[in-house]
Amino acid sequence: MPDELWEIVGPLIPEFAPRRQGGGTAPVNDRMVFTAIVYVLTSGCAWRHLPAEFGVSVPTAHRRFTAWTRAGLWPRLHRAALEEPGARGQLDWASAIVEAAAARAKRAAS
Repeated sequence: MPDELWEIVGPLIPEFAPRRQGGGTAPVNDRMVFTAIVYVLTSGCAWRHLPAEFGVSVPTAHRRFTAWTRAGLWPRLHRAALEEPGARGQLDWASAIVEAAAARAKRAAS
């Protein structure tokens, strides 16, 4: 994952909270987990086929995905990813809005 993207993502990720009853494993690096989750979501790979090269177990990746989803990470990340270039004047909001509307209209027509 590029450092520029991690600068946006990292601060949005909920802090790891160990289980109250104790036990479990040591926390896994959030950046590694995020990268593994993005791989699964963008590749269409089944969770159970997550390559070991990511250094994250399937249960950990899925558990974090579920926890981060419940915590509202994905909508916050979407907003942050749009706001960052917009704040630097690198995002043409009019084009982005028209493109989003066109995509929705195309889906509705299908």
